[in-house]
Amino acid sequence: MTATVEVTVRYFAAAAAAAGVETETLGLKSGTTIEELIGQLGEGNAELARVLKRCSYLCDGVAVRDTSSAVTTPQTLDVLPPFAGG
Repeated sequence: MTATVEVTVRYFAAAAAAAGVETETLGLKSGTTIEELIGQLGEGNAELARVLKRCSYLCDGVAVRDTSSAVTTPQTLDVLPPFAGG
């Protein structure tokens, strides 16, 4: 039996618009990488896949620098597209 890990994904701004939701919870196989998770999020949604390529990510409030990191515990992934500012 493969262990699963619950990941809450929070989308912001253009990512939320493309996803059609602000939050979703996924059950992932323990050891799934952040990169694999991002790939799964964009499957079947070309607009979201396009937006995800430009996003920054926070995992439990910490910037994700290495998307090859594995998800092994319940986590929250924030999906942050580039924001206009001034």
